[in-house]
Amino acid sequence: MATYTYETIPQNPEEKPRRFEVQQSMKEDPLTHDLETGEAVRRVISGGLGYINHSSDKTSTTPSQSHGCGSGCGCHH
Repeated sequence: MATYTYETIPQNPEEKPRRFEVQQSMKEDPLTHDLETGEAVRRVISGGLGYINHSSDKTSTTPSQSHGCGSGCGCHH
């Protein structure tokens, strides 16, 4: 089971969306409504915390000094 983050889609533009998490099978369709309140919802796509290690040592957990973003990418490597 995967944990997905959803947020409500407020009818009033001044209302802030409410976020919540739901455990679902990856085979299930995304929710369109909150199961508790019936409010319209959308799935929130978020990034992970992992990184790709470019080192030739497959057991290394240290990130490579050459991150390959190119100049001016704005990352903090």
